[in-house]
Amino acid sequence: MRHGQAMNNVERRLVGRLPNVPLTEDGIKQARFAAHCIEEMNISRIYTSPMQRAMESAQIVAQHNAIPVIEDMRLAEVEVGKFAGYTYDEITSVWGNITLRFYQNDTILKNIGIETFRDVKERIQDMVRFILENHRDENVLLVTHMDPIKAMFATVLELSAEDLYGVVIATGSINVFSEYQGRFSLGAINVIKPNRLTTDWINIFQKISKDIDSDT
Repeated sequence: MRHGQAMNNVERRLVGRLPNVPLTEDGIKQARFAAHCIEEMNISRIYTSPMQRAMESAQIVAQHNAIPVIEDMRLAEVEVGKFAGYTYDEITSVWGNITLRFYQNDTILKNIGIETFRDVKERIQDMVRFILENHRDENVLLVTHMDPIKAMFATVLELSAEDLYGVVIATGSINVFSEYQGRFSLGAINVIKPNRLTTDWINIFQKISKDIDSDT
């Protein structure tokens, strides 16, 4: 599950691991909808990123379904270094399409203190191995952020950097992965309240296409 909407999502601001970034009212509603979505999924445990917006989302789901919650740093937001607190527009005006460069594992980003996408994949894969070893044959909910979820998509589907940039993970959405005999499959992506599927999504995908075209 991606955490519910927080103010940085509204402002299109990169906050990384900064403190004091709570859910908005809409984000709380999104988490409550997610809580109802998993009622019949027999979730045994919730692990969550320690970022406030993820913790609040996890607690809402946990309280509704009476499931224990554990913090785990492997589910944390990407470390964005000196970019924390700036809007995407402010960053791209100087650095160009920083998000696509992140998925391309641009070494320049690592040199200025930004976690690489490769590193995110490694910690998410480590988290998944931990779940398989400690919760075999259980359904476990991981509450995290967009790029850690994309790291799992990249692992299962072997997506290119451009493909990853084109994937939008909605705030408050449920994304289902299954494992059987060492093989992973994708069962669902972006499970959200249907009325959120508006023309806003069309605008998002149009922007993504333009950004990719301008960088190729």
